[in-house]
Amino acid sequence: MEVQFTEQIEQLKLGAGATFHGEGILAITKGLLQAGVAYVGGYQGAPVSHLLDVLVQAKPLMDELGVHVEACSNEASAAAMLGASLHYPLRGCVTWKSIVGTNVAADALSNLASPGVVGGALIVVGEDYGEGASVIQERTHAYALKSTLALFDPRPELGNMVRLVGQAFALSEASNMPALMELRIRACHVRGSFTAADNVAPKVSTRQLIDEPAGFDYMRLAHPPVTFRHEKLKVEKRIPAAQHFIVEQGLNEVFGELPGGAAAAGPAPGLGLIVQGGVFPALTRALQQLGLADDFGEPVLPVLCLNVTYPLAPAQLSAFCAGKRAVLVVEEGNPEYIEKDVVQALRRLDVQTSVHGKDFLPPTGEYTVEALSRGLIGFFERLAPGIDSLAAARAWLAGVDAARAEVAQALGPLPARPPGFCIGCPERPVFSALKLAQQQVGPVHVAADIGCHALATFEPFSSGHSILGYGMSLASRAGVSPMMQRRSIAVMGDGGFWHNGLLTGVQAALFNGDDAVLLIMKNGYTSATGTQDILNTPDDEAKAAAAASGSLHQSLAHKNQTIEDTLKGMGVQWMRVVHTYEVDHMRRTLQEALTTPFAGLKVIVAEGECQLERQRRIKPWIAGLLKRGERVVRVKYGVDEDVCTGDHACIRLSGCPTLTLKDNPDPLRVDPVATVIDGCVGCGLCGENAHAATLCPSFYRAEVIQNPRWHERAAAWLRERVTCVLRPA
Repeated sequence: MEVQFTEQIEQLKLGAGATFHGEGILAITKGLLQAGVAYVGGYQGAPVSHLLDVLVQAKPLMDELGVHVEACSNEASAAAMLGASLHYPLRGCVTWKSIVGTNVAADALSNLASPGVVGGALIVVGEDYGEGASVIQERTHAYALKSTLALFDPRPELGNMVRLVGQAFALSEASNMPALMELRIRACHVRGSFTAADNVAPKVSTRQLIDEPAGFDYMRLAHPPVTFRHEKLKVEKRIPAAQHFIVEQGLNEVFGELPGGAAAAGPAPGLGLIVQGGVFPALTRALQQLGLADDFGEPVLPVLCLNVTYPLAPAQLSAFCAGKRAVLVVEEGNPEYIEKDVVQALRRLDVQTSVHGKDFLPPTGEYTVEALSRGLIGFFERLAPGIDSLAAARAWLAGVDAARAEVAQALGPLPARPPGFCIGCPERPVFSALKLAQQQVGPVHVAADIGCHALATFEPFSSGHSILGYGMSLASRAGVSPMMQRRSIAVMGDGGFWHNGLLTGVQAALFNGDDAVLLIMKNGYTSATGTQDILNTPDDEAKAAAAASGSLHQSLAHKNQTIEDTLKGMGVQWMRVVHTYEVDHMRRTLQEALTTPFAGLKVIVAEGECQLERQRRIKPWIAGLLKRGERVVRVKYGVDEDVCTGDHACIRLSGCPTLTLKDNPDPLRVDPVATVIDGCVGCGLCGENAHAATLCPSFYRAEVIQNPRWHERAAAWLRERVTCVLRPA
C-alpha cells in the first residue's frame, strides 16, 4: 500500500470559481493543468516530489485531459523529454530536485536551450537551499545564465505562483527560451488558497494526436555549424523578447509606490529595495521589525520584487532606480549574480544610483528575518540615519541574542541529535554487520552514496568516506581502491543503482576489470524521496501475498529479480544475495567479499523491504483482522534487566531509537540498563546483533496475541497461577 493523494487529486479537479486550499507545490501542479500542459515528467526529490507523485496517481484525470505523465529514470531523461517542444506546439513540464538534479540534466538542457523551443517548456526545480537543505549549497541561477534559460523565482503566494506558471509557458513560447522555475522549501510547503480556473485540455495531446511528424529542420538540432547561429539568436532575439514580455505582462511587482510610480512619503526618501520573489516574505517581515512595513506587509519604501530573476529588464531597472540615491539588492546565496547584473544594466544606461547588496547582507546562507534585519539596519543607518525605529530594531535583535545566550547557558551544551534510520529500517543491520566485519579484516574505505543509507555516516556507524553523487559510489572508489592495502566497499541503494550506478559504476568496473566490492541495498523503492516505485519494486500480487503472510521477515525484494538478472547479464560472476536482518550471515558475506581470491567485481545484494512501505501495507491488514475478531500475533522484543550487564554494546552496534537506557532497578548496581521502549516494530535486530557479536544474552522475544484462541487463554491462565506461586512474597 503506497502513499495515497486522494484529497490532493480532488483539488486538481476544481473548476472555475472554486477555492483551492493546499500547499504551494500542489498549487503549481494545478497551475500546470490550468495552463494546458500536454506532458509532464521528472525525477522525484524534495521539495517537489509531490508534483509528479500526485499526477501519477491522478491517471484517470490525466487521461481525460489527454496529458501524458512519465516517471523518468533520472533528471537527464526528464530534461530530454522536453525535446517534444522543439518542433511541436506542446506545453511540457519536467521537475527535479535542486542543483544536484540540474547537474545531471545539464547535457540535455544545453542541447535543448541551443536551438530553443516552439512549445512552452518549463522546468520546476526544488531549490533546496538554506537552513533546511539536504544538498550542497549552490544555486540554479548559474545554469540560467550559461544556457540562456528564463529563471522564475515566484513570490510564494499561491495565486501569484499559479499565475506565473501560465506566464512561464507564455514567455517560453514568446522568446523560444525554456524556462526554469525555482521553488524553495518554504514555497513548496506554504499553505494558502486561490480562486481556481478550469483545467485546459491541450490542443495536441494523447487524445488529439499529431497527424504527421515535423519536417526535417537542421536548425532545430544542437549541432555545428548551426549552434553558432543559435548563440547569436539567444542574444539578438530571445533575451530581448523575454525582457519585453516580462515588462509588458508585469511579471515583476513593485510595492510601496503610489500609482504612477511615485514613491510614497516615508522615513527613507530616495532609497529602494530589489528582492528575489522567493525571499520577499522574509524581507517584509524584517521590514515590519524595523517599522518600515505595515501589519499587512506593505512596505513604506519602494520594493521591486523580481518574480523573474533572469533575464532582467534594464528598462525596468532604470525606471525603478531613477531618482533614487541608492538601492539594496536582497539576493540570497553566492555569487551575487543579480547584484552584478543590476550594476551593469544601470551603468550602461548611465543611471548613477548607488547599488548595494552583499556589502551589508551576509554573503552566504539563508536570508532569515534576523539576518535580513541586521543587513537592513546597516543599510539604513548609513543612508537614512534619521529613521527613529532603527534603535528599537537594534534593541529587538540584542534581546534575541541575549535570550539565546541565556537559554544556552541554562541548558549547557546540548547533545548532538543527528538523523538516523527509521525504526526497523532494513539497512541498519547491514551497517551493524559491516562494523563487525571490519573488526575481523580491519578498517576499509567506504564509498557512500545518496539515499537512506547515507544516514550510516552518523553515529553509531560513522561509515562513509565520500558522497559524490546519486549512484556514484562505485565510480568514486575507482581512484582509491587501487591505492589501498585492503579492498574498499561501495554502498549503493537500488534507487541509485537505476538512476546512475548501473552505467557509471557497474559498467566501468566490469570494463576495467576492477577488484571492487559493491553493496546494493535492495529495499524495493526510492525510499529517501518518498518510496516511489522503481524497476525492482514488487508488483501488487507480491505485496498482497506478503501482507497475507504476516511475517516480518517476508522479503518482497526476492519477488523481483531485475537487479540480479541485470548484473548477471552484464557479466557479474561473483554475487551474493543476503537478507539484511541476518546480521551474522551478512557479516560473513562481507568478510568473504573483502578477502576472497576472486579479483573481479563482487556484488552483495542486501534484501529487505523498506519498513515504511511494509508498515503501510500490514497495518490496514492487521486492523482488518482485529475488526473481524481474528487472531493476530505481534512480536515484541525486550531486555531482561537482571541479565543486562550495562555495557551498552548493543546500543553502540545498533543505534535503534527504541533501544535505549533506563535507570537500573537494582539499588546495588549503578550503570543504567538497556530497554526496548514502545515503538519497536519487532524487526529482531537487537537479538541478531547480540548473536552475531556474542553479546550478553539479555534480549528476549515475546509474542503478543490479540483475540487468542480458547486453549491459549487457558495456557495463559495456568502460567499466571504457576508463576504466582513461584514468585517471592
